[in-house]
Amino acid sequence: MKHTRNLMNSLIVSAVALALVSTVAAQTAIDSAAKVIRVKGPARYTTGNNVWQPLHPGTVLHPGTVIQTSTEKGSYVDLVLGDINAPSPRPVTFKPFIPSSYASTTAYQPTAEQNVIRVWENTALGVDKLTAMQSGAEPVTETQLDLKAGRITGSVKKMSAASKFEVKLPNGVAGIRGTVFDISAEGVVRVFVGSMVVAWVDAKTGNVVTQVVMGGQQYDARTNQITPISEPDMQMFEHLVAGMRFYEVVTQTTLARDRTIENVSPIVAPSGGTTP
Repeated sequence: MKHTRNLMNSLIVSAVALALVSTVAAQTAIDSAAKVIRVKGPARYTTGNNVWQPLHPGTVLHPGTVIQTSTEKGSYVDLVLGDINAPSPRPVTFKPFIPSSYASTTAYQPTAEQNVIRVWENTALGVDKLTAMQSGAEPVTETQLDLKAGRITGSVKKMSAASKFEVKLPNGVAGIRGTVFDISAEGVVRVFVGSMVVAWVDAKTGNVVTQVVMGGQQYDARTNQITPISEPDMQMFEHLVAGMRFYEVVTQTTLARDRTIENVSPIVAPSGGTTP
C-alpha cells in the first residue's frame, strides 16, 4: 500500500512538473519585428555591427536595430511594429498615359490593432525589444524603444494588462498604454489620446520625478510643467496620425477604351508586354 501511494505521489509530481513545463513552453515569448511602410528622405539602419544600410519600404527590422534619419527637414520613416505582414508600397514600372479620371487606386490602411511609429528627421531610434506571447485570451506583448535623439510620433493599440510598451529617453522612460502620442528625446511629451506615465531624472537633484500625462496635455520634463494642448495643435495632430495610417500600395490602370480595369504588375506589363 505504501509502495502504491509513493508511486502515485511520484506520478502526480511528474504530471504537475510536465504541466508546468508545458505551460512555460506555451508562454515562451517569441521575438517579433518591425516593418518599414514609408520612407521620405534619406534614412539608414544598423544591426549593431556599425555597418549602415539604407532603409526602404518593406525592410524588416529585428530587435537590436538602430534607425537613423537624415537632418533634411520633413524627412521621416514610418514603421508598423510587430506586423511584418503589413503590405508595402510597390513601384509600378508600366504606366501608359490615360486620363486621370480613368485611374483608381487601392490602399492599405493600418488598423487600430497595429502599432504605428513615425521617426522624424534628425532622429536616432533603437528597437531594443519586440516580443509576443499568447497567455490566456489576450496576447502579452513587450515593446522597448530607445529614443537616443530626436522625436517620434506614435499610435499604440490598447494592450492587455500584462503587456508593456516603453520608450527610453536619455534621462528617463515613458510608459505607454493605448495612446496616441508625440515624444522628444529632450523630455517634451504630448498625449492626444489615452495616457502615459513619464519617469524623469531631475538634472539638478538627481531625483526621479514621475508624472501621469493625460490626453490633451503636454508635459515638459525639464521644467516639470503640464499645459493643455491647443485646439489647432490637436486638429493638426489628428490629421498627421491619419496620414501615418494611409499609403498607396497598388495602382490600377485602365488600359482599354472600354474602361476595363486591370492590375498592373510592378514587374511584368499586361497583355504579354515587357517592362521598359
